[in-house]
Amino acid sequence: MERDPPDANITSMSVVVRPGSVADSVALADIYNHYVVHTAITFDTVPVTPGGRAEWLTHYAEEGPNRLLVAVVDGVMAGYATSSPFRSRPAYATSIETSVYCRPGFTGRGIGARLYATLFEALRGEDVHRAYAGITIPNAASEVLHRRFDFSDIGVYHEVGRKFGRYWDVLWLEKRL
Repeated sequence: MERDPPDANITSMSVVVRPGSVADSVALADIYNHYVVHTAITFDTVPVTPGGRAEWLTHYAEEGPNRLLVAVVDGVMAGYATSSPFRSRPAYATSIETSVYCRPGFTGRGIGARLYATLFEALRGEDVHRAYAGITIPNAASEVLHRRFDFSDIGVYHEVGRKFGRYWDVLWLEKRL
């Protein structure tokens, strides 16, 4: 596992945002698995493997609507953001679903905002019309981040997932691109 940073905000760190690669599989799995094991932020219940993350990476490209960007801070993978197909049917092709995950110790430092700003800039000029995000609630930090990027609430799926012995609601938001 990679080390946690000293207390600092993004302005005092060296941050590189770049496309993710297969070489990032271990770090990507490590970040995601924290949320699988310790939170209801994702509804996955079994940790992913680096090999599974490597296969997952094949769904993303450096061009087009499906992107994976990683943020590296002082040599440590601090987080990642994705834009993925919203649904599989062809008429949904201009809609994407976005997500962002930050390594514990890097949350609240502007990493998620840097990732989203870079992602949405990269998507400019692509044939995408709407972005959607689903947030397990409560998750105030994610709600603030998405509203900062002009996502607006479109509804709540009540008790749509069960994890840790309880049901969770998911807030859905959309952004015009």
